[in-house]
Amino acid sequence: MTSAAPAGKTILIVEDDDTTRQALGSALQDAGYTAVPVEDGRQALDWLWTHPAPDLILLDMMMPVLDGWLFLQLLKQQGPTIPTPIIIATAAAVSRELVRAHGCAGLVQKPIETAHLLQEIQRVLAAPESVS
Repeated sequence: MTSAAPAGKTILIVEDDDTTRQALGSALQDAGYTAVPVEDGRQALDWLWTHPAPDLILLDMMMPVLDGWLFLQLLKQQGPTIPTPIIIATAAAVSRELVRAHGCAGLVQKPIETAHLLQEIQRVLAAPESVS
């Protein structure tokens, strides 16, 4: 795999499973990103209100408290306006068309393979408006 993470890129990881959140954080940090882990959509919205926008959000869809779908809805309705691309991470059968329809830039299927995740992140950061 080629290309290292650009210096200073921050990724907000929204994932309720402790083991998955820690593994994603470690993989992203090993690749040179700054990983910011939160447990659910509510914590993610709170973080977005109080910090500079991350370069990318990796969003689990099935979480307690505030799931990914409601997070997207609330972010659009009342959240801070951010140009941050979002990659959906899910085990559910989700099409790229549905991802685009919800304003997201990428998709990774669970269980997440690190190499695929890093490729998707690099693709989205290079061209956040496209989902292929």
